Amino acid sequence: MPTAIVTGSGGLIGSESVARFVELGFDVIGLENDMRASFFGAEASTAHMTETLLARFPGAFTSLDLDIRDREAVERVFAGRAGQVELVIHTAAQPSHDWAASDPHTDFEVNALGTLNLLEATRRHADSATFVHCSTNKVYGDTPNALPLIELERRLELPQEHGYFQGIDTSMSIDRSTHSLFGVSKAAADLLVQEYGRYFGLATVCFRGGCLTGPNHAGAILHGFLSYLMRATVTGEPYTVFGYAGKQVRDNIHSADLVAAFEHFHLDARAGGAVYNIGGGRECNCSMLEAIELCQGIAGRELQWTLSERNRVGDHRWWISDLRPFAADYPGWKLTRGLQEIMRELHDENAERWLAER
Repeated sequence: MPTAIVTGSGGLIGSESVARFVELGFDVIGLENDMRASFFGAEASTAHMTETLLARFPGAFTSLDLDIRDREAVERVFAGRAGQVELVIHTAAQPSHDWAASDPHTDFEVNALGTLNLLEATRRHADSATFVHCSTNKVYGDTPNALPLIELERRLELPQEHGYFQGIDTSMSIDRSTHSLFGVSKAAADLLVQEYGRYFGLATVCFRGGCLTGPNHAGAILHGFLSYLMRATVTGEPYTVFGYAGKQVRDNIHSADLVAAFEHFHLDARAGGAVYNIGGGRECNCSMLEAIELCQGIAGRELQWTLSERNRVGDHRWWISDLRPFAADYPGWKLTRGLQEIMRELHDENAERWLAER
C-alpha cells in the first residue's frame, strides 16, 4: 500500500487531503501538533478534526503529534517508511500576517525551517515521491496593489483590457515589495521547494493559493476569511473589516477543489519545481462587501461589523488567480463549487456547533 505523509493534517487542506487519499487507497500518516490553537486560541483548535479523521479511517490514518521544526523527529518518520512514501502534502504553516509580526522567529522556523526539514527528509528517504507544497499569493508581497484598479460600487476591479484581468499568473515579480514577515517566511519556503525540484530533481510543486476555504476551516480573527465571517454573522460576534472601504477582492477555492489539483499533479508529477497560482479565479471571487451581503442572506441575520481605515501590512487590494496555466497542464481538473455553494456549506455544516460554542 502506498504511503502519503500529510503535514497539518487536522487543518482545512490537510484534513481534506487525508480523506481524499485514504479513499484513493493510501496509508496516510498525519503530522499534526495543533499549533493553530497556540496561534489563534482554543476556538481555532484542530483537535476535533484529528479525532474525527481517526474515527472515520481506523487503520488507514495515523496521526503523529510532531512538530515539523524537529528535524530528527521528521527524519525518523520518513526513514521508518523508506521506499513506501509516494506523496508528501505539506500544509502545515503559521498563516497570519499579524501573528508573524508578534513572533518572527517562530513564524520563520515553522514556515521556512519546517519546510526545509521535510524536503531534506524526502530527498534522503523518498526521492521518487511527489512533494506538494501549499504556498500563498503573499509571496508576491504588495505588488498587486500597484495594479490600475478602478473603484466600483461594491468592489475594486481591473479594466477588462488589462493583461491580468483574467487573473494574476506567476509572471508577477516577488521582488521589491512589502510582504509582511509571514509573506517572507512563506516565500523562503516556496523557493526551497522550487530549488529541491530544480537542483535535486524532485517532483515538487508550489500551489500559491488565494483564499482557501471549506466547512473544515477553523476560522479565527487573524486567519480564515470566509469561515470566520460566516461564524461572526451566525453568532453575533463583532467583525472588523480592515481598510479599502471593504471593496478589496479575493478569489476563493473550496478545499476539495484544491486537493483535487494535488491529485491531478501527483498522477502526472513532473520534476523540476513547478509553480502555479491557484484559487477561485474569475469563477469564484468576491469583495468584502459582497461576502458580507452573502453571509447575511444565508444566515438570515445582520453582521455587526465596523470598518477600520487601517489595512493590514502587505495586504492585497485585489487578487484573482489565473487558473489557465494549471488547467492547460492538467485539463482534467476544474472547479466544482461556486461562491454561493461554498458559503451555504460553511453555514449548514457549522452553524449549530458555532452557536453551541458561543
